[in-house]
Amino acid sequence: MDMPILTLKNNEERRLRAGHLWVFSNEVDTKKTPLTAFAPGQAAVVTASRGRPLGVVTVNPGSLICARVMDSDPDTRLDVDFFRSRIRDALALRARFYATPYYRLLFSEGDHVPGVVLDRYGDVVVGQLTTAGAEGLRDVILEAVLAELSPRAVIWRNDAASRDLEGLPRAVETAYGEAPEFLEIDEDGARFAVPALSGQKTGWFYDMRENRTALCRLVRGRTVLDLFAYAGAFSVRAALAGAASAVCLDSSEAARDMAAQNAARNGVAGSVEAVRADAGAFLEECAASGRTFDVVSLDPPALVKRRKDLEAGLRAYERLNRLAMDVLADDGILMTCSCSQHVDAWDLRRVALRAANAAGRRAQVLAQGRQGPDHPAHPAMAETDYLKSFTLRLLRR
Repeated sequence: MDMPILTLKNNEERRLRAGHLWVFSNEVDTKKTPLTAFAPGQAAVVTASRGRPLGVVTVNPGSLICARVMDSDPDTRLDVDFFRSRIRDALALRARFYATPYYRLLFSEGDHVPGVVLDRYGDVVVGQLTTAGAEGLRDVILEAVLAELSPRAVIWRNDAASRDLEGLPRAVETAYGEAPEFLEIDEDGARFAVPALSGQKTGWFYDMRENRTALCRLVRGRTVLDLFAYAGAFSVRAALAGAASAVCLDSSEAARDMAAQNAARNGVAGSVEAVRADAGAFLEECAASGRTFDVVSLDPPALVKRRKDLEAGLRAYERLNRLAMDVLADDGILMTCSCSQHVDAWDLRRVALRAANAAGRRAQVLAQGRQGPDHPAHPAMAETDYLKSFTLRLLRR
C-alpha cells in the first residue's frame, strides 16, 4: 500500500465491514491520521483501529461524510481500468432490462462508484459528479466512458446542490464532442425530448419509468391528471395507452411547453392539455368546481431534504394527497410518490391512509413501487433505496 492511511477509531469499522460505503468524520482517529493532512478528493486506504485494511476511499476533510469506499480491495487503483470495469458491470445489468440505450448507466453507491452518476441518451452521455473524490477523477472517468461507450457527446451537469456540501463549484459544461440542443429519450416506444443543458437534474427522471409503465395499464378510457409532470412523461404515455384525456400540470412554464411539444411529438396533442399552475391551487380550484379525474399521478419533488424537516414534510405530503383525493372520482386510482431519502415507505403509506380518512375514502393498496433496476439499491445502504410509490384504489364511503 503506497497510498496514505486513514485510520478509524476503535469499533468504528463494523459498518464498513457490513458493506456500507461511507465514513463519517467523527469515526476517524484524527490523532493517528488527522483529516487536515488530506487534500479534498485524495485517495487513501482506510483501516480499522488496529491497522486492518478495509478498502480504498476518496477523502474530503471538509465534509461530514469524510470518506467514501470505492473498493474493498486495498490494492485497488482508481484508474481508467477500474472505471471501465465498473461501467461494464453496469452495462451487463442494464442489458437485461432495456433493449435501447436510454437509462441510468451508473447510480453512484448503487453501482459501487460513489459520487458518480451517468445517464445514457442514445449516443449522448450526461454525467454528474457529486463528491470531491469523483471530481478529482473527472478526467479518468471521462476516458473510461469514451473507451467503453464511444459516445457522440459527454455533458457534465455539475449543478446539483449536493456539490455545495463537498465544497465544489456548480457548473454545466460539455466535456466531449458537441452537445445537442435536446436530449432524446425512447421510453417503451414513446419519444421525448428535453433541453440538454438546462433541463432538471441530468435531464430525465428514468427512476420513475417502471412506475409509469405499471400505471399506464389502468388508464384506458379514463381521465388522467399528471401532477408535477415536468416534460409530460406519464401524461403522454397515458394518452398513448388509451386515456380519454390527460391534464399535464407543472409550475414551470418551460416544463409546460416541453410537455406540449412531447405530446405533439407522439401524435397525442389533442388528448393532452399542458397546464402551468401551482399543484395545490389547481387541485383546490378543481375541488371547488366539482371537476374530477379517474387516475391521478402525484410525484412531487423531495419535500424532506433534511431529517429535522421530516414532520413538516410529512404534513406537506399529506396535504397534497388529501387535495388529490378530493378531485379523484369514486373508484379512482391514485399513484402517490416520494423521492425524499428521509421518508420511508411506511411514512408514505401512513400519509396516504391519513389523507384517505380525512377525505372520507376507503383505500386499497394495489401496488408498491420503487426506483427502476437502472437505479439499483446498495443492500447495506438504505439511503440508496430512495424512491417510494403506492398505487391506491379509493372508494367513497
